[in-house]
Amino acid sequence: MLFTEPFKRMKWGFIPIRRIVDEDEFGNQLETSKDEQQELDRGSSLLNDKAGQDLVTVSKVHQLDYEYRDEKDRKWWKFFDEYEYRVNTKSKKRRKWYKWFHDDDTPEEKRVIWKLDLLLTFYSLMAYWIRYLDQTNLTNAYIGGLKESIGMKGNDFVDTQVMYTVGNIIFQIPFMYILYGLPLNYVLPTLDIFWSILTVAAYRVTDVKQLKVIRFFIGGFESSLYIAYHALFASWFKNSTGEIVRRAGFFYFGQFLGILTSGLLSGAIERNLKGVDGHEAWQWIFIIDGIISAVVGVLGFYMIPGTPQDCYSPFLSDEDIRIARKRMIDDQKDAKPSENPVKYFFKKDVWKSIFTSWPIYIVTPWCAFLWNNNNGTSGAYALWLQSLKNSDGKPRYGAGQLQDYTALTPALGILWLTLTCCIADLFESRWAAITFSQIFNMTGNIILAVWHVPERSKWFAFCLQYFGWSMSPSLYTWQGDICRRDIRSRQVVLVLMNMLAQQTTAWTSILVWKTVEAPRYLKGFSITAAASLALLLWTFVVLYFYKRQERQHARENGIILFNSAVDPDFIPGDVQDTASEEELKKR
Repeated sequence: MLFTEPFKRMKWGFIPIRRIVDEDEFGNQLETSKDEQQELDRGSSLLNDKAGQDLVTVSKVHQLDYEYRDEKDRKWWKFFDEYEYRVNTKSKKRRKWYKWFHDDDTPEEKRVIWKLDLLLTFYSLMAYWIRYLDQTNLTNAYIGGLKESIGMKGNDFVDTQVMYTVGNIIFQIPFMYILYGLPLNYVLPTLDIFWSILTVAAYRVTDVKQLKVIRFFIGGFESSLYIAYHALFASWFKNSTGEIVRRAGFFYFGQFLGILTSGLLSGAIERNLKGVDGHEAWQWIFIIDGIISAVVGVLGFYMIPGTPQDCYSPFLSDEDIRIARKRMIDDQKDAKPSENPVKYFFKKDVWKSIFTSWPIYIVTPWCAFLWNNNNGTSGAYALWLQSLKNSDGKPRYGAGQLQDYTALTPALGILWLTLTCCIADLFESRWAAITFSQIFNMTGNIILAVWHVPERSKWFAFCLQYFGWSMSPSLYTWQGDICRRDIRSRQVVLVLMNMLAQQTTAWTSILVWKTVEAPRYLKGFSITAAASLALLLWTFVVLYFYKRQERQHARENGIILFNSAVDPDFIPGDVQDTASEEELKKR
């Protein structure tokens, strides 16, 4: 029965469709649903108008278990307590970094989270794995014969990488709405299949122009993946309990696995398939990577669940969806309206609020520093390995062996990622995780900028290169937490900050990562070290604005602030605060 149930939830037994759970014909949530009943059990009630007329409005009313906190004699170092105003003390004490679940999670919630981990979290790793398998295969193909086969010269390699980036940036623009308004369980797998077809088609290129065109469109079809999964994580997992950071960290495993397996797979192809059916090794790299990507893309139609309000997963029961919706309400997550979402999204007031509030202006440069704090995509490590010679002047690493060695740094990157995410959870501090990662990242890039050091020092520095990206889960999930109260702002800021940040790499790559300067990229390593320092320092600017925002919303977070030095007559607990959601939002 359990095995056949998912098939019954799909059209014709194989097409996922939107799940209708406690909704009217317009998709609005019914107030008599089980979800609403649970809210009533937790203290919600129905409000009548002041004149005692008929009930015309149904509102949720929250009676929170408040913590009263005296701000008198607050210590200066409390500034570094990231969750000071976001989570009350009682809840913070129940958080255990080493536990996959929060102690407050009910058995039913844990069941839903497990399902989401098997569907969304695990599949996101696979999706990110194939993206980087396809993105980094250009470097392995380049050092595996592509350069000679199609006559690449001078800066053709970096120029081709830039075409990928340009396509990636341009195609992100419509996703400000797509992330908000369209079912991602259809959109993302379709794009996966398109870029897989183009990846396979790359084996037929005969000149640099053709390669650049194909890489441009591959970048375009891959543009949504990174931001889409962050949007999905923010739609299903809580920020207040820290559960979202570790899931985003698991997602990032796919990035490093993609770079790692691209090197190992390319090495195996170089040794075993070179010349088979008249194809060069670099051609087989594109063919095999594209086939793998297409298979993973098809799985996405069934693995990606959509959002709690627009769920398409056949593997989640109606009760699972109700629980997921309630969890997001508890985490103060805004949801897309069921009626006229397009009109709602393009309202003038919406965009005015986005561009007159602080997040867009603070997180965008923060993200730009992130996009420029890593030397991994430049191919610097692979080109340095290629430049190494034996005492007789012959290349130190032969065909296949060279690609194998490119897997070393992303393999270590998995370790750096794990350490950084654990720090974010262990110390309940995303800023600490970012600081930790960037200290090592700066160290490695400074050594490489100096360059004239013993070879073992260069090995050490290159082994640190993926510390730059290890803090990405902390940064992107923090953005989702900052903008959690308005789904439109959350998605627009996510896309804009990512797009504007990424566009900086298009021109910095041409300026500081010129292929003709390989393997010593003095400008490249210097700029990367500077971006790393800027990212570290700017994190404290973000922390300041975040703490200020959460202090303003402390009451919504279950914390009532007072200062006994200013108001000595205030008695904690003498105020019973009961307010509707609309009133809470105004505070």
